[in-house]
Amino acid sequence: MSLSPFPHFPRFGRDDNAVNESREKLSAIVTSFNEAVNIKECLESVAFADEVLLVDSFSTDSTLDLARQVPGVRILQREYFGSAAQKNWAMDQTVCPWVLIVDADERVTPGLAREIRDLLVRGPEASYYSIRRRNLFLDRLIRHSGWSTDRVVRLLRRGAARYPRRRVHADIQPEGAAPTLRNPLLHYTFRSLGQYLEKLHRYAEWGAADAYRRGKRSGALQLFFRPAWRFVRMYVFQAGFLDGRHGLVLCTLQAYGVFLKWAKLWEWRRFDQNGWRFELPAYDESDETWEGAASAAD
Repeated sequence: MSLSPFPHFPRFGRDDNAVNESREKLSAIVTSFNEAVNIKECLESVAFADEVLLVDSFSTDSTLDLARQVPGVRILQREYFGSAAQKNWAMDQTVCPWVLIVDADERVTPGLAREIRDLLVRGPEASYYSIRRRNLFLDRLIRHSGWSTDRVVRLLRRGAARYPRRRVHADIQPEGAAPTLRNPLLHYTFRSLGQYLEKLHRYAEWGAADAYRRGKRSGALQLFFRPAWRFVRMYVFQAGFLDGRHGLVLCTLQAYGVFLKWAKLWEWRRFDQNGWRFELPAYDESDETWEGAASAAD
């Protein structure tokens, strides 16, 4: 599915000088690794910001070549040790008092861009703002399955908050109020089952490693009931069945991700019992403690 081109908003500071002298400036952060399919449209959607910073984890595809085609993008590279570490580091590299954080598979809609622009001209009253995400799975908008209420804190005053140290699913938890903006982000989660399964396996391993590090064990409860509950919760209680075949596939794969996490932990505990050596995922370079995932699932 190809997105329609986004209108190019003028960068702040290039149009009404009288207004721009008094309004807050904005840095947009995008993180990437092998995101050639997404990166250009993502960067174009945040081109209204004063600064656009791309932090890339040494992509091996054409991500950087495509990013360089978007005017005004500052590109930095850093080894990936987890979503939280990457975004916290990126915030430290920005120069503007306000920060907008966007993943490469997300798009700032024109309405959201205008809303952020107007907010910074008026003067924000809060230090953080949450944004609704409209999630697409295999290029279809998911309206149920627990995905329709997705909100993330992505617009914040620089230094007001940090991401908690988790390898995946790390979200800013604001201490104060975080009003929700009216307009959404578009989130193109996965465009193929192969892409989804690859990420599912990676997240399951990270989640299992975190559980192992915290001394957890895996038995019948985790291996059977946790995956079953994930499916029932999403498909029945969160009305995933109303999303049709896309909902059925999504809910089943989410349950499978839960199973993989606890099966991997069971395998590692079995290795322990037999005295066999194995390796956990890499450590964070800053303090030599692993950035664990709360879950690829529960």
